[in-house]
Amino acid sequence: MSQRSGPDLAALAAALGYQFADPSFLRTAITHPSALTRSGGRRGPRQISDADNQRLEFLGDRILGLVIAEMLYRTFPGENEGALAKRLAALVRQEGLAGVARSIDLGKYLILSRGEAESGGRDNPASLADACEAVIGAIYLDGGLDPARDFIMRMWSPMMNREAKPPQDSKTALQEWAQADGLPLPVYDVIESSGPPHDPIFTVQVRVEGHEPTAASGRSKRAAEQAAAAAFMARLRGHSE
Repeated sequence: MSQRSGPDLAALAAALGYQFADPSFLRTAITHPSALTRSGGRRGPRQISDADNQRLEFLGDRILGLVIAEMLYRTFPGENEGALAKRLAALVRQEGLAGVARSIDLGKYLILSRGEAESGGRDNPASLADACEAVIGAIYLDGGLDPARDFIMRMWSPMMNREAKPPQDSKTALQEWAQADGLPLPVYDVIESSGPPHDPIFTVQVRVEGHEPTAASGRSKRAAEQAAAAAFMARLRGHSE
């Protein structure tokens, strides 16, 4: 796909299984912030679209959470709030969103700056996850909740049905381990951030009283905290073997 000629919106709509009455919503959803900025961080004179996808991402994130919560409520009638919350967190995290984006080859259609494209932006998990949420927002604005729900149910049902038991994230596992040992709760600190504003990388350190701190990085603070907790738990398992 030539950046100059633009993405094939009709092909992308076919992959989504939804035909837009106003394709400009879809175009905005796939417009990465880098495509609208110059090196100085200001809007360039030749804007590919009138907006990037960050506002649509905000909207799509809320719609995704609502629909997934409803799906979980109906699919697992015997589970309590805590179990449902664990499933929800696992289903809406960046990895799942990026996986859905890859399944429809969304990266191929992203509108990126040349530098972002050359640095692997089309397979960047954060960019794919953001664009996937933005696409949900675009479908909602164009056609309402029903088509957005249809898209989410079609793409997320396989992931939802894959887990027989509620998954436990690394932060929860570390917290429960600390409490079982009578220790204070783990403390997370951002010790470094790098990269451009639209695609930052955070390094987070987790500390537990009486144990060596462990650090890890991620493309969001939440992802970095999870990675640090997972590294801490892996080190504990290594020491116990």
